[in-house]
Amino acid sequence: MNPPVGARVLVTGASGLIGRAVLSLLASVDVDVHAVSRSRRQPVDGIDWLACDLARTGSARTLIQRVQPQIVIHLAGAVRGDRALDAVTPTLATNLVATVELLEAATRGGVSRIVMAGSLLEEPAGSPLFPVPPSPYGASRWAASAYARMFHALFDAPVTILRPSYAYGPGQDEAKLIPHVVRTLLEGKRPELQSGERLIDFVFADDVGQAFIAASSAADIEGETIDIGSGETARIRDVVGLIGEMFGSESPRPLFGAVPNRPLEQDVHVDTEIAARLLDWRASTTLEDGLRRTIDWYRARSEDPR
Repeated sequence: MNPPVGARVLVTGASGLIGRAVLSLLASVDVDVHAVSRSRRQPVDGIDWLACDLARTGSARTLIQRVQPQIVIHLAGAVRGDRALDAVTPTLATNLVATVELLEAATRGGVSRIVMAGSLLEEPAGSPLFPVPPSPYGASRWAASAYARMFHALFDAPVTILRPSYAYGPGQDEAKLIPHVVRTLLEGKRPELQSGERLIDFVFADDVGQAFIAASSAADIEGETIDIGSGETARIRDVVGLIGEMFGSESPRPLFGAVPNRPLEQDVHVDTEIAARLLDWRASTTLEDGLRRTIDWYRARSEDPR
């Protein structure tokens, strides 16, 4: 399912991992694409790049008024898993306040579909009555999702939330698990990691991008929260081991337990049937293929860093 021909589509966070996948897919569709990043970029391949810091008060309203989109795919955010006090204000401003301002502006502007990125890593721990978000990032995403559902219930905002599990792929921030391991092995060093016992649903970024494209035009999904994943869980330790096997028997062995486990970490499982039913979407990239494509991308960049 693709957006309607000629639709004006606004993609925030377009320079990020999932944003790049979404733009690549939109390039083959006859739509008017406006992509947002914090830094200025030159228009390319029919994409109108806009520089906008959504964390600045009023910028979301100005952006919606300027572009007048029919579809908004909201991917912008500060994605960080640390439990540091210094993470509170940046994630609050970028993930919550900016999202609420965008939701208000898009609702007032008559946008016909808002597809918003949540995260399965926002899932709180503790009792159902008094849940505890696992991190400043998790708290900001969790609250933003609650606001989105409120906007739909009270103001009939045409918003749908997609919650990817652990997305990975070429060009991901090198502080993240898989690129960190790949880069460290490429440098001939031993990755220093946590225990590696956590179970995660790893989903390739291109597949996630396809889910967002599907959600931009699927019928009768307003107000829904849809989890996005491969449907398969794997221990981090096993995924790191698979990466090592792809490097060969001479690759350095990871040091598990060298870094303390972060508090409130949880296993991440995904029920993929809801996405299959509402979006007619399933992930199609196997973990082995996704990892190999990711390794090849980083290896090519290490050999030719231009």
